[in-house]
Amino acid sequence: MQMVASGPLDTHEDIKNGYLKMIYHARKSIYLQTPYFIPDKSIMDALKTAALGGVDVQIMIPHQADHIFVHSATLSFARELLRDGVKVYSYKNGFLHAKTLVVDGQSYSVGSANMDIRSFKLNFEVNAFVYDEQSAREMEDLFFRDKELSAELTEETFKSQSWMEKIKQDVAQLVSPIL
Repeated sequence: MQMVASGPLDTHEDIKNGYLKMIYHARKSIYLQTPYFIPDKSIMDALKTAALGGVDVQIMIPHQADHIFVHSATLSFARELLRDGVKVYSYKNGFLHAKTLVVDGQSYSVGSANMDIRSFKLNFEVNAFVYDEQSAREMEDLFFRDKELSAELTEETFKSQSWMEKIKQDVAQLVSPIL
């Protein structure tokens, strides 16, 4: 286990860099749960590259929003990832507060950091990076149990949205670096 802390006083974005290392080393699967999914370009590129390379990338976000503008930005990034084969699920059993990343059933990260720019640059956060197959499989099992309480978001989900909802998501993504 490796404990990693980061915050606004650090030179490097250590938690984000840990996430990136895990994503780029994935060969089979990436299962991500986060209440706030507002990734920067490096995270988006890593997830897209993994999915396009045949890795099973699944992301779970909350169905219920605690901040509507942040949720709109989250949906805009999710919509973009669908085009590259990432599967996105909306957790419907209350507010999803899990912050986990499980890779290949071999390693995972869990902690206070969301998958967002604020957690990477502005907030003091701490995550555990765990390299243990048994507990990683248990984390995968938790992901799949939560998936049973979720609805898959598809291209059709977004096509059926009103034009106003789409514009709100696009505007939210434009201002996401300051959310």
